[in-house]
Amino acid sequence: MKDKRETLPILPIRGGIIFPGQLVPITISSEKARALVEDVIDKIDARILVVAQKIEDRVAEKPDEIYHTGTIVKITKFFRDPQGNIRLIVEGIAPGKILEFEQTEPYMKGLVQEIELEQPNPKDPQVEILVKSILDAFRTFVEHSPMHSREHLEKVERIASSPLKLAHLVTSMLNAKVEEKQKILEELDPVEKLKKTLELLLKTIEMLRVSEKIQEKVREEFERTQKEYFLREQMKAIQKELGEEDTELEEIEKKIETLPPHVQEVARRELNKLRRLQTISPEYHVVRTYLDWLVNMPWNVETQDNLDLKHARKVLDEDHYDLDKVKQRILEYLAVRKLKKDAKGAIMAFVGPPGVGKTSLGQSIARALGRKFIRISLGGIRDEAEIRGHRRTYVGALPGRIISAIRKVGVKNPVIMLDEVDKIGADFRGDPAAALLEVLDPEQNREFTDHYLEVPFDLSKVIFIATANTTVTIPAPLLDRMEVIDIPGYTIEDKIHIAKRHLIPREIKNNGLEDYDIRFTEGAIRKIIEGYTREAGVRQLAREIASVLRKIALQIAEENVKKKRFVITEKSVRKYLGPEKYYSEVAERKGEPGVVVGLAWTPTGGDIIFIEAIKMPGKGNFKLTGQLGDVMRESAEAAFSLLKANYKNWGIEDYKVFTENDVHIHVPAGAIPKDGPSAGISILMALISLFSERPPKPYLAMTGEITLRGKVLPVGGIKEKVLAAKRAGIKEIILPKWNKKDLEEIPKENIRDIKFHFVDDVNEAYRIVFESA
Repeated sequence: MKDKRETLPILPIRGGIIFPGQLVPITISSEKARALVEDVIDKIDARILVVAQKIEDRVAEKPDEIYHTGTIVKITKFFRDPQGNIRLIVEGIAPGKILEFEQTEPYMKGLVQEIELEQPNPKDPQVEILVKSILDAFRTFVEHSPMHSREHLEKVERIASSPLKLAHLVTSMLNAKVEEKQKILEELDPVEKLKKTLELLLKTIEMLRVSEKIQEKVREEFERTQKEYFLREQMKAIQKELGEEDTELEEIEKKIETLPPHVQEVARRELNKLRRLQTISPEYHVVRTYLDWLVNMPWNVETQDNLDLKHARKVLDEDHYDLDKVKQRILEYLAVRKLKKDAKGAIMAFVGPPGVGKTSLGQSIARALGRKFIRISLGGIRDEAEIRGHRRTYVGALPGRIISAIRKVGVKNPVIMLDEVDKIGADFRGDPAAALLEVLDPEQNREFTDHYLEVPFDLSKVIFIATANTTVTIPAPLLDRMEVIDIPGYTIEDKIHIAKRHLIPREIKNNGLEDYDIRFTEGAIRKIIEGYTREAGVRQLAREIASVLRKIALQIAEENVKKKRFVITEKSVRKYLGPEKYYSEVAERKGEPGVVVGLAWTPTGGDIIFIEAIKMPGKGNFKLTGQLGDVMRESAEAAFSLLKANYKNWGIEDYKVFTENDVHIHVPAGAIPKDGPSAGISILMALISLFSERPPKPYLAMTGEITLRGKVLPVGGIKEKVLAAKRAGIKEIILPKWNKKDLEEIPKENIRDIKFHFVDDVNEAYRIVFESA
């Protein structure tokens, strides 16, 4: 390759590349390009370097706005058109690379190295295969390209013996990006140049094929639409002649007459728009769907409340055992409705562990009132449009879940259950909980506006019942709009009553055993509850009862049993359900130094926890395990500090026991996160038991937050904790003195077997736990 260098004017061009061997017209319109041409036009065989621009919106003026490799061209013709533009015919000579820029004004000029490309041997097998592949691909390209003809193919075939010219000519004919063509121009290796040319050619062919498919689909769709249009118009004409014109619009017009005035105005406007639209128009179906929603909403339809308080009480008692607080609230609402006919709908939130009957209670309320019931599941929704609806500008827009539920039940005053309101999420699509603020506000919801309907709808007569396992995750403004009614877990006695009155009859019917006399003894029910379930509600209990009944059904079906009576006793439960799944950990762990029973609150109800402490030779290190939260860890540290400060008062002789031993506190069920300050007193008693080597009183549980001064502070969730203790077989419970009032919420028959100790400081608790003076 020879090194030829010369200073040449540099002419940037937009939208294309000039290759060596090409004869190309160029129109000069910019001032800089004019100045360049005027300077060189008088020279014989004037040569310039033509380069492609990197920018498209204006003429390049700086070196970094152009590619530094272009084509050295010779100006063969020059003339001016009537508009004053200069037109050139240039011939590409060879590739050229800018080594340095000598000027940028009034136009660019620089030192250019002419690149002499090495001609490949046409007989080389690799070159021969590449040339043949390019020719074959170009024939396919001409077949698919509407811009190229047989003449272009013949032109390419004539220069097939010169591979470099072939590569340049084929590339120049392709409708490819400037940067793709630039790479082929800059390639110095002839074999690689041919490869890149072939790749670009194949890519262009594929794009042409895709374009043809798209055009074919568009053409077919257009023809189908046109055909449908003519057929529909003919159908209209035939119906008109037969007197069978579209009656749907007439029906809509009749329904509009029954709507409230403010809705009529919107509906008539949309109906007039619908009549002007062609049925094949996409907007026709949008307007038609909107009108359908508008006229079929129950704007004026409502059910009459059954205000008979005796009937309501009977229905509620039939469907649910206990839950007196909830039943009382419903009867109060009915009493108010009886005295004040235009009373607003209630907005309540049932909060309690799973399986205690929150959802079914909503159905009972609807039955007692004689209202229609519908449930909306809100668990996991993250889009605000689920509540407010989508605007009609979106494809496939629909109203939100509230308006959809109202239309589905067909009345404006149903009982709507908003299930799992504590599990609503939020993301970039908005916050559904914030959208619920308007729905659940009696002062605002009489004019609730769904984004789809865009017409206010009165929700003030709806009874909204939200359900949740906890109020912790419900935003405070939303929680403030609801009347929270706590539904605690059931005691064993409660579950026995529920099983007898509700679960067993229901499961007998569900399993097709109504024709058989099937009875569960109270001992059997108690055995199932204590040995096969561990829950605050009765959902698992219902599953275990169903499991027993399925075994009986299988026995009847397989063995063709003729007896009609089956009695499930405490002894026969194991036959149907297998070995017991749960056992009393309290009984197993009694009498162990360093192990104390604590009480905890969880979103699924109360539970007992075991605080285990051990010591080992060491240097006084303190370790905590069991997936404990920061608050619980701080409670443990406070308990240990309190113990070390008062060790002599609690039966520990020597302080060295703290410095010569490491302490490890563990709370089992390590896979479950635990947090809160209420385990403080339990941790302290476990440490006292460990270091004094005395076991705590058996069947005793406790809860309470402690301070460094030894005070016992009140904690929450007392009702759930006490019921959990009752289920676990606890006989005595230590509670903070300030929590004594919380026991009033628990029916006395549920706690008559438990002895309560109310303490104000840790010394009182110490005397109870270790029965010392």
